[in-house]
Amino acid sequence: MTEITQRKQDHIDWLLKDPQIERNQSGFDAIQLTHRALPECDFDAVDTRQTFLDHTLSFPFLISSMTGGASGNLSEINRRLAQAAEDTGTAMAVGSQRALITDPGSDTSFQLRQYAPSVPLLANMGAIQLNYGFGLDQARRMVDTLEANALILHLNPLQEVIQPEGDRNFAGLAERIDQLNQTLDVPIVLKEVGCGLSAADIQLGLDAGIQWFDLAGRGGTSWSRIEARRSAQVPQADLGEIFQDWGLTTPQALDAARPFHDRAQFIASGGIRNGIDMVKSVIMGGHVCGTAAPLLQPAMTSTDACVAVIEQFHLAFRTAQFLLGAPTVSELFLNDALLHHNQSCQTE
Repeated sequence: MTEITQRKQDHIDWLLKDPQIERNQSGFDAIQLTHRALPECDFDAVDTRQTFLDHTLSFPFLISSMTGGASGNLSEINRRLAQAAEDTGTAMAVGSQRALITDPGSDTSFQLRQYAPSVPLLANMGAIQLNYGFGLDQARRMVDTLEANALILHLNPLQEVIQPEGDRNFAGLAERIDQLNQTLDVPIVLKEVGCGLSAADIQLGLDAGIQWFDLAGRGGTSWSRIEARRSAQVPQADLGEIFQDWGLTTPQALDAARPFHDRAQFIASGGIRNGIDMVKSVIMGGHVCGTAAPLLQPAMTSTDACVAVIEQFHLAFRTAQFLLGAPTVSELFLNDALLHHNQSCQTE
């Protein structure tokens, strides 16, 4: 097993072993929705469909990036997730495809179009690799192997600092992203991995011609804590725990993205754990909602187990949509009237 694949295997192992990696601090519970006792719509007629990358999804659900390794069990996880995306009419993003370049035997881990012929698939490269010799050729190989509809460039500066083997030179990266965006023939999605994108990050992405952003806020899986568990070096391990709750929550990142909706579209991910969180995200400006951790254990079991989890998300999403009296997803999007704002009452 190569070093990179071993690292991906370590990530999966620690996600399963350490329950505190799931932080449960997403901020979604603090957001209240306005229940309608007279929703004035038919539950069976509620339309949950959403367009994404020129495809129609059954509801705005994205299987977020989970693993990029090339070992047998990691390849099986990817296959099951791809099949589940196809079966449920949703989208899927793979984990980092760096192994595709460094491990000659890893192609089959990312040849997933045969399992998901009709849904959006998103390739994935660490943006930092643009500062370490990767460029258009590597990006195209990742996209072509997956037959992807878009390429995620993920941003993970905290994770790279915690990793003993991390790549930490983020200087001038926005310019390199701009250069790649001008030459790659599929859209680029700029994505954080669990610390959120700020308004300044979004502006830099817009300046580089990026139109899709995955906000990926904190509060779900803490990659800082995962790297702390992986590290045998005490300084990194301690640092990983100190920063395990660093960054913007997904609701905070969605709020930061508000001024940019006329120029960009946003994926909400990070701590989304049910269909109600999804509805809240769409109301706050998420075009599509991504989740990964709830699908990890099912993906290690079977495709049917993954489908069952996605269907549970879908049913909760439809139910919340119905109870808000919003028969279409477009009636949720940026509709602040659906948010319940508590006001203190004073007696004179």
